[in-house]
Amino acid sequence: MINNDIIRRVSTIFNFDDAHIIKVFALGQCEISPEQLENFAKEKNDAQYVEVEDVELAAFLNGLIIEKRGKKDGAQQPNEVELNNNQIFNKLKIAQSLKAEEVISILELGQLSLTKYELSALFRNPNNKHFRQCGDDVLNAFIKGLLAQK
Repeated sequence: MINNDIIRRVSTIFNFDDAHIIKVFALGQCEISPEQLENFAKEKNDAQYVEVEDVELAAFLNGLIIEKRGKKDGAQQPNEVELNNNQIFNKLKIAQSLKAEEVISILELGQLSLTKYELSALFRNPNNKHFRQCGDDVLNAFIKGLLAQK
């Protein structure tokens, strides 16, 4: 999925205005200007469009976790330089303190059915033999389900 779309859709789910989105980025240790945010929101064919880098998306999602769940004690972990769908899905799940049954219900709202075992495979260590890559279809269904739940 495109990082810009993820930020746009997550912001819609939580009714974040531009100032709030900038605040969430700051919580994730990433300072962005209103102009940068405006360029993130532009259409891909616009000359001023700027693609959100993985490290920026990680900052946004980590900031969302901090906003929703509070800051952990100790030093804050650095933001990931590269993100995959599994990590994005997990960060969205953590931010909302969702349990497996709740995630499955949200996925069903997004028109996707997964068993608890299939879901747990998405959150396993990549070195585990039962690990499964999260496809765009699964992440998209989850975000669609969150929007439908809103």
